[in-house]
Amino acid sequence: MQAIIDREVEDMEAAGVIETSHSAWSSPVVIVKKKDGKHRFCIDFRRVNNVTVKDAYPLPQVPLEPDSRPITAFTIPGRELFQFTVMPFGLHFAPAIFQRLLDSVLGPALELHVFVYLDDIIIISRTFEEHIKLLAEVFRRLREARLRLNPEKCRFCVGQLKYLGHVIDRNGIRTDSEKVSAVANWPEPTSVKQLRQFLGMATWYRPFIADFSKIAAPLTKPTKKSARWSWGETENDAFRVLKRTLISAPVLACPDFSRPFVLQTDASTDGLGAVLTQNYDGGKRVIAYASRTLNGAEKNYSAKELECLAVVWGI
Repeated sequence: MQAIIDREVEDMEAAGVIETSHSAWSSPVVIVKKKDGKHRFCIDFRRVNNVTVKDAYPLPQVPLEPDSRPITAFTIPGRELFQFTVMPFGLHFAPAIFQRLLDSVLGPALELHVFVYLDDIIIISRTFEEHIKLLAEVFRRLREARLRLNPEKCRFCVGQLKYLGHVIDRNGIRTDSEKVSAVANWPEPTSVKQLRQFLGMATWYRPFIADFSKIAAPLTKPTKKSARWSWGETENDAFRVLKRTLISAPVLACPDFSRPFVLQTDASTDGLGAVLTQNYDGGKRVIAYASRTLNGAEKNYSAKELECLAVVWGI
């Protein structure tokens, strides 16, 4: 492990990512083994995170002001203290700052074709020629912002890719079978913590499921603070239906902004529902589903008021 640490430190120092430090701060180094067998060099910034302010905007290439560098200092056994000259991952405000940076660099002019989630950038195009032009523009903007890409992590001009638990290709967007298999094999929850974990995973695929909130309603009640843990036939039925629905989730169409969109909404005392579609020669294709339950005041609305609420919320 020491050899891995020494090699990483030497590489980062040579690249100007870190520098020697005389800081009163010091965080330990942690080596994490990745899925491919390689190792990731990490700093345990938990104590730093406890005394710094979070950034609530919805990384290692963001320069740090000299006054901010000492708090990133870390210890290497048998060597001097080091600190980062650019923002490292591990600080709880780092992801938000990096997301804001990339949103500024790549948007909003490219927002219909380029999607960014932290250090993941996806470019969607209709033709090879259009794709090359978009790539050139993205490269130009990243170069002007002095941001670098890791060639080993880049894939260019592919027909299909996995992105944030989804599979995207020319046919549309579908759930990643590997991720969904975890839902299919999820054991029956025996505690609020286990149920919340299941709902967290299931909610990620909410846009694929019509009436998600209605199906999941019996499962959300036991997770409320005022509720006692209770697991009966009603909860078990909802759990099984939600798992079955997730496994058979449809393929969603990628939105075509040159075509009109059709928004259909529905409302009842159980909640609100909406589905966004587009018409093609082969029929209607679903872009996304949405649903939610009613709050306390909304439960007193008349049928007409609920229908109007569904339209406003859907839009």
